[in-house]
Amino acid sequence: MTLPVRRQQSSPAWDPFREFHDLYERMGQLWQSAVPGGGGLLGDAWAPLADLEETHDAYVVEVDLPGVKKDDITVELNAGELSIHGETKERERTGTLRSRTRRTGQFDYRVTLPQDTVEEHVTAELADGVLTVKVPKVEKAKPRRIEITS
Repeated sequence: MTLPVRRQQSSPAWDPFREFHDLYERMGQLWQSAVPGGGGLLGDAWAPLADLEETHDAYVVEVDLPGVKKDDITVELNAGELSIHGETKERERTGTLRSRTRRTGQFDYRVTLPQDTVEEHVTAELADGVLTVKVPKVEKAKPRRIEITS
């Protein structure tokens, strides 16, 4: 019985991160070919990384948008759906780009919040590449402590 021989790759050092990146790229291409429009609502738009936190008086959404200017971002709240749209613009380069892992182009983040929000007092702040949107709750939705009597 003969056993297969494993040949060494042409590069001397194995890079597992490169293999994960290649796999990610191939899966993206497969997804684009399997789902018309890539499965996105806005064509080539992508969703940035975000955290949604519920405090006692508000819902707080933190979205990672490094390098994006506040003029390139639109924040809307309509019937409980928070939408954050914008664009990460390609910067001008003088050299040859050898590798790219950062995303550019249109982005879109959407989340549906409960109906206990005050839409008139929503605030948004962009600092250190993180957009923080605070959507306050209505007064009656705040939890309150109830004393127990015997």
